[in-house]
Amino acid sequence: MLEDGGRRRGVRVGTAVVAVAAAGAVVAGVTTVARSIQPAARPTFSAPVDPASTGPAAGTPSPTPTPTPTRAAQITLAFAGDVHFEERVGTRLRADPATAFGEARRSLAAADLTMVNLETAITEGGTAEPKQFTFRAPATAFTALRAAGIDVASMANNHGVDFGPAGLADTFAAVAASRFPTVGIGRDAARAYAPYYREVRGHRVALLAASQVRDRTLSAWTAGPDGPGIASAYSDRLVAAVRAARGRADVVVVYLHWGVEGRSCPTAEMRALAADLAAAGADAVVGTHAHLLLGGGWLDRTYVAYGLGNFLWWRDGAYSNDTGVLRLTVRDRQVVAATLAPARIDGRGVPVPTTGDESARIQRKWADLRGCTGLASGPAAR
Repeated sequence: MLEDGGRRRGVRVGTAVVAVAAAGAVVAGVTTVARSIQPAARPTFSAPVDPASTGPAAGTPSPTPTPTPTRAAQITLAFAGDVHFEERVGTRLRADPATAFGEARRSLAAADLTMVNLETAITEGGTAEPKQFTFRAPATAFTALRAAGIDVASMANNHGVDFGPAGLADTFAAVAASRFPTVGIGRDAARAYAPYYREVRGHRVALLAASQVRDRTLSAWTAGPDGPGIASAYSDRLVAAVRAARGRADVVVVYLHWGVEGRSCPTAEMRALAADLAAAGADAVVGTHAHLLLGGGWLDRTYVAYGLGNFLWWRDGAYSNDTGVLRLTVRDRQVVAATLAPARIDGRGVPVPTTGDESARIQRKWADLRGCTGLASGPAAR
């Protein structure tokens, strides 16, 4: 999430210039690329699994996993959008971290593995970065995530390093103390781009994250060989990391921070990146940032959800309170179904599951948004 609406700084202009410059070269080729994509070869596993290879702790890379001999018939992965703990949702966190997500917990906890975008520095100190909006939260944020049934959080976004080096050091300390899995941020590039590996009922899942939002965080805090920060979607490291994960996991998912605030259709830059990641072997690409839902569908055999919107959120009507939990069904190493469990952010900042006409309205809206994505309604045949 970048600064809202017209109050964004010049980074909006930078993003627009990049998108316009790239459009002529990219838009014409996206359809052709999408048709020609063939997912990277899936590995063949035969050795026993090592239960300890469950991913990084405190920003360290996952150990190379040991192959899985058998796998369940299918699993369900869930993804929701932007989460932080400012103002009204900060009040909920202080009152009781265990109930901060309210009614949303049931939908989040129902999947085998659930992931969100944690859009805040985890610190009570540090110095605010020179930007209009800065977000931070105490370490109890991880208590709230875990209590809500969330298993992993991306921190590759434009608010993960909002309180400078001291705030980043506090974030790493909080991750280490809580042992809550995070991706897309690290003490160096090797750790920021490292996947989180998780055994899920016979499937080995790899989760990665990166930001494509050109702003202060990306320019000042992209992780380097010897420097901490977030993973950048503009780095060749991202595609290389996806390709490497493809050889070590049954399922590979990339969670991205991308797009333009208030724009309900993906940019040419987003579509080009989705195609690159699909070609590298991603089974699914999901993202947030625009404050509203964007469409989803299949790019050959890769499922792409361009925007999941706000989720647990501090402001009312930032662009849209329509949201939901995306559920992906994976069978035989492929995403075979995708559904949105609709929700509406209420006056407390809580995404409350909808029913009846309201649920049907959000479902129709989400389905209609596929029209400007160039994505298919189902996966390509094998």
